[in-house]
Parts: sequence; structure tokens; C-alpha cells
Amino acid sequence: MIDNYLLEELVTFAQTGTLAQTAATLNVTQPTVTRGMQKLEDDLGVRLFNRQPNRILLTATGELAAAKAKTLLALNRELVTAVQNFDRSQQRLTLKSTLPGPLLVARKIQAQFPTLQLDDQLLPTDQLSNQLISRAAALVLSDQELLTNTVESRYLGTERLAVNLDQFMYHANQSTVQFKELRGLSFLVLQDIGAWRDIIQDQIPDAQFMYQAQRDAFTKITKYADFPYFSTNLSPLDPNAPTVSQDDNRVRIPISDDIAQMPIYGSYLKEDRDRVAPVLEMMSQAWPQ
Repeated sequence: MIDNYLLEELVTFAQTGTLAQTAATLNVTQPTVTRGMQKLEDDLGVRLFNRQPNRILLTATGELAAAKAKTLLALNRELVTAVQNFDRSQQRLTLKSTLPGPLLVARKIQAQFPTLQLDDQLLPTDQLSNQLISRAAALVLSDQELLTNTVESRYLGTERLAVNLDQFMYHANQSTVQFKELRGLSFLVLQDIGAWRDIIQDQIPDAQFMYQAQRDAFTKITKYADFPYFSTNLSPLDPNAPTVSQDDNRVRIPISDDIAQMPIYGSYLKEDRDRVAPVLEMMSQAWPQ
């Protein structure tokens, strides 16, 4: 059995090229690295290094060993991470999302599940399966239905987009509005809104979007300025969302385009179906129409 610290030294030497830099990188002394390399050669029974008076180089065998060691160390770290994530998953149920709206529904029912832990940082859509397989999350909410050998999804509800317009605008008199009718307007938008960001940018011609990273700044600007802004049927669940006051000149108009109606799914490992089922069931019941 080869000790991991010897493999670390070999890989680091292959990357840095010198004993001194290897020792500095690993925060050990140079004699320690020298003894480690000699021990590794003895353990393997091969010559890994070509020692010259003022220089030490890897042999061809040493280069192969360094490449294999790098792969082995990566697999070892993956093992540790997977085991730790699995252990944490048995103690708590971590929920992540690619969109802010579904997190509001999850937060509404969180008190019913003491082990339910919500991650407020939105996931990129290309990490959904990896988050589940690595057990970094037990449940992922997104607009994607995942169906693989190990992962499945359950439909929870639809998030429906609306726009809040000045009541004196022509479109404010309509029961619904289409994206193309909002052409050329300037909108106040929260920066982190997941897939909705690409949708509004792609669907509204010649529009200007003033993105706000901070929720407090967004709320204050909507209070004191009449810029149009977007909301969904899930927005009322947000205690920090802009509230409609008597002196607010805006009215909420649903957007009728099909792409403004986003189905939301809860995805999970099939082996965790029984564990996440109560959370999904309660979220589905709590979903606003």
C-alpha cells in the first residue's frame, strides 16, 4: 500500500519540476521530499528519478507513475466527498434550485420538515444531475424534467410571469399582454432570476434591463420610480417583494406567451423517492395558482 503523502509529493514534483518548489508547495522541508521520493522508489521497486549533479528529472516510468498518482488522488478525494455528502444527506435533506420562485414555495413549507435545508444560491442548469449524484443535494428544483437510470422528476406546478406596468400605459388596460407588446421599454429586474433572464432578454425586442443585485435596492427603486418590473404567481410568497400601495401607479398584467408559463419540477435520485416524497407532495399542495 502506497501512502497518499508520497503520491502527493510525486504529483507535485511533476508539476513544479524541482525539489525546492515541491517542498514549498507542500509546506515541508526539502530533505523530507528527498526521503519521500526514495521511499516511493523502494516501495514500488522501480527507478522513478534520473538524478544528476545539479538536477533531478522524472524517468519515463516516473512520468507514468505521476500521471497514475494524480488520477488516484483525484479518485480518493472524490471518494471522501461522496461519503461525506452521503452522511450529511442522511442527517438533513438539502434542497437547491435554479430559480428563486420555487425556493419561496419550499420556504413556505420548511417549518413542517425540521431536516429540510434550503440553499439560497441558485444552481446553473448544467449541474442538476451532478448535484444529485454527488449527494450535494437531495432535491433540485428547476424547469427541467430529468429522467435517467438513476434520476427522476415530479411536476410541482407552473410559475407564470407577469409584468407590472404604469396604469396610464395603453397595455395596462388589457387583461393580458404579450412579450412583443413590451418592445422598447425599460425594466427594473433583479439580477439573479435564473432562466427567466434569458427569456425576457430574448423575447422582448429593443428593451433595456436595469439589473439590480441587491433586493433592498430593487425594492426601494420600485417604490420611488414607476419603472416596469416583473413578478410571478410565486412572488406574493416573498416577504421582501415590492408591495402594491395606494399611491403605486402600476398594475399587474399576466404575460400570455407560452414561454412565460414555466413548468417546475423537483428532481431526485430514484433511491431517495420515499425520502423526498412528503416534501414534494406538500410543495405541490402549497403551489399558488
